[in-house]
Amino acid sequence: MKTGEVLVVLIIIGIITLVGNFVGANIPMIEAIPGMVFLIAISILGVICSKIIPVKIPAVAYIVTIGCIITIPGFPGSAIFNAWAQKVNFLALATPILAYAGISIGKDLGTLKKTGWRILIVSFVVFIGTYVGSTVIAQVVLKIIGEI
Repeated sequence: MKTGEVLVVLIIIGIITLVGNFVGANIPMIEAIPGMVFLIAISILGVICSKIIPVKIPAVAYIVTIGCIITIPGFPGSAIFNAWAQKVNFLALATPILAYAGISIGKDLGTLKKTGWRILIVSFVVFIGTYVGSTVIAQVVLKIIGEI
């Protein structure tokens, strides 16, 4: 996908997120726009890095790294960036991204059908493993901090 196409998709997701942010979290769109622009800018910067840097690393790795560096306390402007990003609700952001992922999977339905019943077993094992792993980690952390 070309960078321009990625930008268009990110802007569409940003608009949907702003609407969901307003409806779900009652945050006025005008307050959330700087945070959404900030997140889109980080995403585009990560996509550009993945295309320019010769090492084949997924764009998401660059996006996460850039986002972490920019929001570290002490980084110039991090307080402003964090304040902007806090105005964008996570669930409002996740909804259009998951819808896009669902559409993407839908176009590969033929391949998904070829995997057959085995994918169902793998899915259950992954879900159960994730759930059990999360509960074990939560139990250990809550014991360590003295909450239980």
